[in-house]
Amino acid sequence: MPMSSIGQSLRRIIVGERLPTSRALHERLPKILALPTFAADAISSSAYATEEILLVLVVAGAGGLRYTTSVALAIALLFTIVALSYRQTVMAYPLGGGAYTVARENLGLFPGLIAASALLTDYVLTVAVSIASGVAAVISAAPVLGEYRVELCVAFIAFITITNLRGTRESGRLFAGPTYLYVGVMLLMLVVAAMRDALSHGAAAAAPRYVQPEQALTIFLLLRAFASGCAALTGIEAIANSVPSFRPPESRNAAVTLLWMLAICVILNLGAAAFSQLYHIVPDQSHQETVLSQLGRTVFGRGTLYYILQAATAIILTLAATTSFAGFPRLASILAQDRLAPRQLASVGDRLVFSNGILLLGTASAVLIVAFKGMTHALIPLYAVGVFISFTLSQAGMVRHWQKLRTGGWRVSATINAVGAVVTGIVVLVVGGAKFLHGAWITLLLIPVLMVVFLKIHQHYRTLAAALTMEGYEIPRGVRHAVLVLVPGVQRGVVSAVLYARSIAPDCEAVFVEIDPAETPTVQEQWYRYRMGCPLTVLKSPWRSLVGPLIDYIRTVRAERHVDLVTVVIPEFATTRWWHGLLHNQSGLMLKLALMSEPGVVVTNVRYHVSD
Repeated sequence: MPMSSIGQSLRRIIVGERLPTSRALHERLPKILALPTFAADAISSSAYATEEILLVLVVAGAGGLRYTTSVALAIALLFTIVALSYRQTVMAYPLGGGAYTVARENLGLFPGLIAASALLTDYVLTVAVSIASGVAAVISAAPVLGEYRVELCVAFIAFITITNLRGTRESGRLFAGPTYLYVGVMLLMLVVAAMRDALSHGAAAAAPRYVQPEQALTIFLLLRAFASGCAALTGIEAIANSVPSFRPPESRNAAVTLLWMLAICVILNLGAAAFSQLYHIVPDQSHQETVLSQLGRTVFGRGTLYYILQAATAIILTLAATTSFAGFPRLASILAQDRLAPRQLASVGDRLVFSNGILLLGTASAVLIVAFKGMTHALIPLYAVGVFISFTLSQAGMVRHWQKLRTGGWRVSATINAVGAVVTGIVVLVVGGAKFLHGAWITLLLIPVLMVVFLKIHQHYRTLAAALTMEGYEIPRGVRHAVLVLVPGVQRGVVSAVLYARSIAPDCEAVFVEIDPAETPTVQEQWYRYRMGCPLTVLKSPWRSLVGPLIDYIRTVRAERHVDLVTVVIPEFATTRWWHGLLHNQSGLMLKLALMSEPGVVVTNVRYHVSD
């Protein structure tokens, strides 16, 4: 079986059979599957957002930990404002695109590029943080796996990448069960904790633990805790980016799913924070056990429900990355359609997903995991800054959108988005300032770098379009043409190449590059003995190179014969077994690569199929 056939078979096994374009509508998601696909990131944040708040407040001792619920309430309020603002976007932009589309259409190209760069950066960080948090949950239950943290992270990224390559609908079905299991077991834990507290009239609360304060409680410390907890808001924009992935009516279904996500996230985040404060849970500075693991162990004990919680947490955190795998490729495809990103990112793959964008995201997040050794707390400072920049630009763009349309109720809609823009703008300053020295500067530096890359790509496509346009172009009446047949020797495969060359140019010429001078007389004698049908030119190659002498001769032919195009015909033979190719050199491929950038040259391969 040829190597290409083996590759295709493996691809079908891993990714699945190809889907026709006519199946695109069928692949759209109902709300019950869209929630785990596009909201898994936001829902999963309840597994680590409280811990990020506690890690900041604990330095102020017990006095700082008393503000856990207050900080969580502020974040829940912010979550509500942003979600309601995005509901406006979903209804106004049924074709998706989210912050980039809104900002570019209403504020201009540069604000749009800022939003796109911030979102793409955050999507990569989301995958890295989600996977790292999932592995942290596994290590909490099985500390012996701690030394394999990075390997586990990369393996999970590979799994989630392959799953998303299989298609939106198939990945949605796979992720639905674990997502709803996590939500169910978290709600059960909160209900059990609430019942214990109610039945004991408050006696179920743990005795306060003494924590040595390392610094005084200040407003700046509270703002840092708020900034860290704002990681809970990542993923909100995924639904707005992916409205076309919903079943009709797309906007209405997306808006309902957004409200479902809001309710679930607020309940889980507030509940986790409140009961962590009630039970005086202190984050494990060694990072061997998460806050959620401690909370689950306190409520459920070390029984079956605790391990179900840990398993569900590990799975949801791993699968939360699918939100980015839904948002990143779609946003990248929109940028590609606008000629701001490589065109390959706009291509829909065999399974009706943007395969190139999925592969790019998987690779980038794996590199990030390796660079930061899979540590959630090393990645979190880079996190959430970009997404709040995109929130602010999106909501500001929506205010401008309503001002231009002035449809019924536009003032109420504009007010909702204006409040969202102001609040998230303040949060950008808070999060950026609080996290800047802890790593946020990397994200803030990467955003303008990506903008420059996008603009350079756009400039290239504009220059190319100008060079290829037919406007003002006079079509030549004909092309002066020369044909060279590159021959490795005299054999059957060369005959087919010569016959082809003579069919397009009766005065074609054969070229033999002399690597070993001892072979040349034999080749010349056989060439004329078998009457190959065209003259043979021998090119000396004292440095034993095929490429150099051939390119020099091509340039000489173009200059001396005043031809516009030189066609180089390369004979190749195709074998019947894939491993046969390993036994032969790849000089034909090397020549094609070398001649690809040579102006005025056309390369044609003529294959001779060798049977057993």
